[in-house]
Amino acid sequence: MKNPVPQAASLLLEKLLLLVHVRPLPAGSGGETTPPPPPPAPGYYDTSCFKRGDLLEVPRTLFIHFGIYLGENRVAHLMPDILPAFTGDRRQIQQVVTNKRLILGVITKTASIRVDTVEDFAYGGSILVNHMDRLFQDQVLGSEEAARRAEKLVGATAYSLLWNNCEHFVTYCRYGAPVSFQTDKFCETIKMIIRDQRSVLASVLVGLASIVCLGLAPSTTLPTIFIPFVLWMAG
Repeated sequence: MKNPVPQAASLLLEKLLLLVHVRPLPAGSGGETTPPPPPPAPGYYDTSCFKRGDLLEVPRTLFIHFGIYLGENRVAHLMPDILPAFTGDRRQIQQVVTNKRLILGVITKTASIRVDTVEDFAYGGSILVNHMDRLFQDQVLGSEEAARRAEKLVGATAYSLLWNNCEHFVTYCRYGAPVSFQTDKFCETIKMIIRDQRSVLASVLVGLASIVCLGLAPSTTLPTIFIPFVLWMAG
């Protein structure tokens, strides 16, 4: 019976070599092996397929982010950002927008149309190119016109989740009219919820639960009456 210890040691050595990306020499090989090619940098995007004025889409979990490609690895896109409301220092504003800056920008309805690299714009996501052209068949402006429009709008701007977001920005630049299909879909969903009379029952149950948990008070009683009434009348 073979001793399992040497086999286990050999297997462990192979695993360690794989972890440190070292290739063991094949048996009987006495020469040097050619090192493997270096892996591509993380977040690398091949921009050779992008043209100036292209509309770029990056699907996220809950939404799609949009931008206009300006050439030379630069993308103009609209992002909620609180910082332009406090400073005009372009170096500070140009730093990558943190989640805190973004959320405060949404709340205060402030944003900036900024120019970032493709890597910073996509943030590791996949990129779709001119995917919306099929919806605007005869309205697509020239690529140079789209890029010029985007460049002209760079800077601080107002923000609205429903009426002035990144999709409105790119559709204005490439198709001449600010449109947001994400907004339309969201509004349709809200309409469906309002029209569904089960939402009235759900709001009543939530209101009663808040009264039971928090006690009978104007802050719990009034919403329990008012919200179901509004849903009932709007449905």
